[in-house]
Amino acid sequence: MNGRKNLEQQAVLTRQPDYREEIAAVIRSNLTPRLMREKLLGYHANDIAAVLDLLKREERFKVYRVLGPETLAEVLEYSECRREYLGELDFKKQAEILSLLETPTAVEYLRQVEKPARSALISLMADDVKREISLLSSFDEEEIGSRMTTNYIAVRAGIGVSQAMRELVEQAADNDNISTIYVVDEDETLLGAIDLKDLIIARETTPLSEITMTSYPYVYATEQTEDCLERIRDYSEDSVPVLDSENRLKGVLTAQDITRLIGEELGEDYALLAGLSAEEDLREPVRRSVGKRLPWLMVLLGLGILVSGVVGLFEHVVAHLALVVCFQSLVLDMAGNVGTQSLAVTIRVLMDEQVSSREKLYLVGKEARVGLTNGLVLGVLSFGVIGLYLMVLQGNPAVLSFSVSFCTGAALAVSMLLSSVAGTVVPILFKKMNVDPAVASGPLITTVNDLVAVVTYYGLAWMLLINVMGF
Repeated sequence: MNGRKNLEQQAVLTRQPDYREEIAAVIRSNLTPRLMREKLLGYHANDIAAVLDLLKREERFKVYRVLGPETLAEVLEYSECRREYLGELDFKKQAEILSLLETPTAVEYLRQVEKPARSALISLMADDVKREISLLSSFDEEEIGSRMTTNYIAVRAGIGVSQAMRELVEQAADNDNISTIYVVDEDETLLGAIDLKDLIIARETTPLSEITMTSYPYVYATEQTEDCLERIRDYSEDSVPVLDSENRLKGVLTAQDITRLIGEELGEDYALLAGLSAEEDLREPVRRSVGKRLPWLMVLLGLGILVSGVVGLFEHVVAHLALVVCFQSLVLDMAGNVGTQSLAVTIRVLMDEQVSSREKLYLVGKEARVGLTNGLVLGVLSFGVIGLYLMVLQGNPAVLSFSVSFCTGAALAVSMLLSSVAGTVVPILFKKMNVDPAVASGPLITTVNDLVAVVTYYGLAWMLLINVMGF
């Protein structure tokens, strides 16, 4: 009894609180603006952002008026519908909020609005914000420079520890990303980085060079985001410096930025696995979604017709022994399943740019062995189960029953082997051709595996059942 009570208490303690209804009740109440603001400030900005989706338009306007610009900007940083909510504000309020958002977030929003509105919004911003937006906007959306922030602390090389501390305190008034301090020379060329803890505990007589890490991860602003993530995601640094072509420090990627970028990259790969456009979302017009998906589906339709045509080549097999059609879907489904598994493993391995050709060859061999082993086990199992099913439940002769089940089991083993190889080799070839291997997946691999399975199954049925057994 006590054990059950303890489990219930632990469940209560570990349950994540949901404040959305509480916050919504506060917003919908008749509290004065000052009291409402004080109550809302008691909640995390992320919880308030989650509530915005539950509110009506007029209720959200109450939030816009009650919260100050700084708090509202912090709330919108967490919102997935930031674009919609910013669009509900007037131009002056939009410009004010955009000036307070992280610069990459502001740039992302400005790229989505019409050019006249974009120019009007930028004209209402302070000069320093304009410069930051102009800097990030100068990079292509796929370049890492478009995602960096200028919120960092930098000190000159050659100064003492006490002077570095004074620089830190002075710059921290505008930049709160202080866990790592970067060391630059007179030309802003990056020389290294200092951990805040090391700076705090260093003696005043300690040369700055003694606590400066000169071996530190960095990226160039013009590099493709996908390529950068492959290199830096294994580092656990609070921020990673972004350099220009002259090795001058232009900005940083915070740990939060890196986490968000990795999430976006995974989301993009997931969309590509399904044959979808990476940027397609909930609010995209139907016509545009159809335009993005239809060309890919037309390619798959052509491949599907090819598979059907191959099945037609074995029409005489079906005519002589219609029983084999019953187990076609079994072979096709299992081949598709193992092919997709091999594909997932291969894409995961190919995310590491350091994988050698020898390791890729080893991966092909390993997946082939895994596919063959699984195929043999399932082939033997299907041989016994299908044979007994046809003989006992369907009343077919034992020779015919186990001949068909042998053909099905053999086709299962061979098709699973070939599908494992295809699920590994195809994305490797795409990678070799500088094409994202994720597009070589999902529907494409499934269709290729269907083709492999059909040829294997009906080919074996034709050779074993008709030519050898004479059925």
